[in-house]
Amino acid sequence: MTNSVHPHGRHRAPLPPAHVPADGVPGPRVPQSAMAATVPHAPAGTTARPGSSGHSGSMSKAASPERSAPTGQPAKQRDAFFDNAKYLAIVLVAMAHAWEPLTDGSRVAEALYMTVYTFHMPAFILISGYFSRSFDMRSDRLKRLVTGVAVPYVLFEVAYTFFKRYADNDPTQPISLLDPWYLTWFLVALFVWRLTTPLWKLVRWPIPLSLAIAVLATISPDIGDDLDLQRVLQFLPFFVLGLFMKPEYFQLVRRREVRLLSIPIFASALLLAYWAGPRMTSAWFYRRDSAQELGAPWWAGVVMTLALFGCSAILTACFFAWVPRRKMWFTVLGAGTLYGYLLHGFLAKGSRFWGWFDDYEWMHRPAGEVLVSLVAAAVVTLLCTPPVQRMFRFAMEPKMEWAFKRDAAALARERAKASSS
Repeated sequence: MTNSVHPHGRHRAPLPPAHVPADGVPGPRVPQSAMAATVPHAPAGTTARPGSSGHSGSMSKAASPERSAPTGQPAKQRDAFFDNAKYLAIVLVAMAHAWEPLTDGSRVAEALYMTVYTFHMPAFILISGYFSRSFDMRSDRLKRLVTGVAVPYVLFEVAYTFFKRYADNDPTQPISLLDPWYLTWFLVALFVWRLTTPLWKLVRWPIPLSLAIAVLATISPDIGDDLDLQRVLQFLPFFVLGLFMKPEYFQLVRRREVRLLSIPIFASALLLAYWAGPRMTSAWFYRRDSAQELGAPWWAGVVMTLALFGCSAILTACFFAWVPRRKMWFTVLGAGTLYGYLLHGFLAKGSRFWGWFDDYEWMHRPAGEVLVSLVAAAVVTLLCTPPVQRMFRFAMEPKMEWAFKRDAAALARERAKASSS
């Protein structure tokens, strides 16, 4: 396979590490209107503590709108289906990172890699859009956007830069908040997408318009690397699609007939990827570059953008069809997938910097590939657990009350209450 473009690094040198993420949504919340359709198993009147489906300690006050619910009103309960989907998707992300160094010597690994890359990021982004439907420019939501997305971006961009300087023996690696490195691009994209949410609710044909923007980005080589705008624009249609998803659509894909149909679809996708592996570059799936930068004519960008959108949408639906809708042992981990996403990047990159895949030949054998996949799944699972979340909450969900002005209405209420007492 011709890997000419690194999916995450700043430099377009031959790739080693591979990809990303993305969970990317810190703690999805389910609107009350969606609960009846998405959590049929939840007993009436029951509520879960914020941050999990009945589990405690997975989200901070700064990132959890349920905590600010008026007294006497039930908190919004997390939907196990979406937490399960996020956990399973982040496991696929970690496994795909582990497969990337194996793809040159194994067509099976390459086929799995390309198939998973077709839908795991679109699935995350679609969920991100779905849980951004209520976003507006209200002050509390803007604060959560800053503390839950912008601040982690700055902290992890700096942390990754220093890690590369040390682990890759590259002291010249610059800190650049305008040029996201490795996994941090998703935070930039989520910040931009969420800010544009009110605009997408105003236009008449939001999904076709977002697809047109993605197509134009694919044929525009002059966009450059600032804020990884190619990815922001090329993945945009999935976020917009999520904004206009309804709970009943997720019920549709979880029907038994859809689940059965997904089996031959996944099998066909694997066979197609097995055939296409030696014939095309996987860089198309990263959506980081224009068609011209990938050595293709401009019209290929139009065709590939539309074709990949269709394939990604179908495989994402097939993926959702197999996500359990009930509470599982891993459901609580769904609230921590952004932790697993960003933290596992240090190991994913470190394994390349330190030459693990070059030094141990057994990793390139079938048994070694299976073991590497299991280790990757176990590591990212550990990084999603509540203890790890508590340890790194200062960076992922800082409260930062000191950084914001107090709400005038809240101050007035406090003064009125104090004067009345």
